[in-house]
Amino acid sequence: MPRHALSWLLTAQLLVILPFVAYLPAWLVLLWLGCAAWRVQVYRMRVPLPPSWLKGLLLLAVLLGLALSSSGFDLNAAAALLVAAFILKVLEMHRRRDALVVVFLGFFVLVTGFLFDSGLLATLYSLVPFVALLAALIGLQESELARRPVRTLRLAGTLLLQALPLLLVLFVLFPRLGPLWSLPQVKQQGVSGLSDRMAPGDIVELSQSSALAFRVGFDGAAPPRTELYWRALTLERFDGREWSQDAAPAWPSAPQWQAQGEPLRYSVVMEPSNRTWLYGLDVAQTELPRVRQGADFRLEHWRPVDQPLLYPVTSWPAAVRELTAPAATLQRALQLPDAGNPQARLWARQLRADHDQPQALVQAMLSHFREQPYVYSLRPPPVGVHIIDDFLFASRKGFCLHYAGAMTFVLRAAGIPARLVVGYQGGEYNPSGNYLTVRQFDAHAWVEYWLPELGWQRVDPTFAVAPERIEQGLEQAVDEEQSFLADAPLNLLRYRDISWLNGLRLGWERINYGWQRWVLGYQADQQWRVLKEWFGILDGRALVGALLLLLGAPLLLLTVWLIAPWRRRADPLSRQYARFEALLARHGLRRAIGEGPRDFAERSAQALAAQREPILAFARLYEQARYADQSQSGHALRAALTRLRRCLR
Repeated sequence: MPRHALSWLLTAQLLVILPFVAYLPAWLVLLWLGCAAWRVQVYRMRVPLPPSWLKGLLLLAVLLGLALSSSGFDLNAAAALLVAAFILKVLEMHRRRDALVVVFLGFFVLVTGFLFDSGLLATLYSLVPFVALLAALIGLQESELARRPVRTLRLAGTLLLQALPLLLVLFVLFPRLGPLWSLPQVKQQGVSGLSDRMAPGDIVELSQSSALAFRVGFDGAAPPRTELYWRALTLERFDGREWSQDAAPAWPSAPQWQAQGEPLRYSVVMEPSNRTWLYGLDVAQTELPRVRQGADFRLEHWRPVDQPLLYPVTSWPAAVRELTAPAATLQRALQLPDAGNPQARLWARQLRADHDQPQALVQAMLSHFREQPYVYSLRPPPVGVHIIDDFLFASRKGFCLHYAGAMTFVLRAAGIPARLVVGYQGGEYNPSGNYLTVRQFDAHAWVEYWLPELGWQRVDPTFAVAPERIEQGLEQAVDEEQSFLADAPLNLLRYRDISWLNGLRLGWERINYGWQRWVLGYQADQQWRVLKEWFGILDGRALVGALLLLLGAPLLLLTVWLIAPWRRRADPLSRQYARFEALLARHGLRRAIGEGPRDFAERSAQALAAQREPILAFARLYEQARYADQSQSGHALRAALTRLRRCLR
């Protein structure tokens, strides 16, 4: 293998592996360092290539390392195995063909990285190892160009630019196919955000994360911030410590509701959550295929969302929800543990005795939260076994899930069906892009209670304690204790009061929003809408025809340009020799495959003894014209062929 080719290949391999460091075991970098150093020493003839038994031991060591560093064969383990094979393959490069396999495997590993990060920065970075792999491919051709790094990079960049038109055509027209297979992803709360089992401390943890949850673009003006309650799911079961979804086979059908008022139309670009629920304002409907509305009014996707998802939503905020709720739904909304939190149960009975109407009881609880010394805080004190009692009557300091969970418990103890809803509230408006950004620290919990002839009603006890949390955001609500993103002092969201820095941040986020909406969000449904609007394509056959036309025509023109038959100049010497062959063929003499001009002439002279001299004379002149000086022998060759033709008559 040429030295320059090996240098490009090892450089490209390092660039391909670097993005995986954040997701895969760190020892893979040490493995690459060892294999790369060994391969360099092999090139320097200091050590031989490893024998088969040593390569087998290395493979077993890699498998053992993967088994110890992963909890199962998930996406991370599969990607780590692929990267390890990519690294170990360097020790098997004997010939140029082996190096080509490593280069092609590098392209595949590079694409695999998009399973972990498909953002704009990751995409721009991927061009660097892509060009390096092209340079390694050029270096393997052993040309003079490959020894010049600048010219090699220039050629690799030219090849990339030449492929861009084809890339754009394929991006727009190539059908979006569903995955043929999938691997389970690592389930981490930091990635998935909200969970189907939550304790008060879970949302407190999310409040310290600035990770993006989703972005929303409204067709018209956005509603007031106080109305932006993004429903995710409903937690109905309380075991004394955690709120969770009911284990019963719930949500068999969509709930009953009546649309009222003007609808809101918007589109959501959702980040991967590895969960099935989508986000929307009540009551939400979407045209996205294989999405249903659950009986708790949440939107449920058919499979976990493991990549950015764009979906349109229409919501009716003034809708009437379930005037007559099913008995099973109301029974779940009254569930409480058999024992625990006796003070809260006693308070519920007192409230029920003092207030005949459920709405009056709800207002009494809100007044209690507003008037008593309750504190909204991201640093609540620890609670004991009776978490509701400890919060309501001892610490009186907590986060949204403390208040919403306590209110749901008391309403149920008072005989009013209620349930805990978790999702997000508010969002940051980006004026440069006219959209909302909702982050993990916008996670929120509120309460829904049911009334006959009115249906489900939303109430937020956090608004009674800290109205600035709902009207302005989390940062303003905890301004006094300075706990907003306290663990991330370099986060730009902490410096939104610096106008120029905040403007740069919003501008970059706008670029990322466009990338997610128009590139990552260009999936099957949006593709059909775009093709129908632009080209009027309505079915798969028309799409295949358009794809063949737009791809076939440029490829045909490129092929014609490369072959360039009009640039071919007929060789006059070859024409004269072809006439010589045709002349002798009429007398039964044909040149054999691989037979040279001199041998053919001598054989023909033996067969045609009378014309021996003209045949050999033409052959001598042809050799002189072809291999000596062509400029002076063309006329003499034509004259010799004419003399031979006369003799053969």
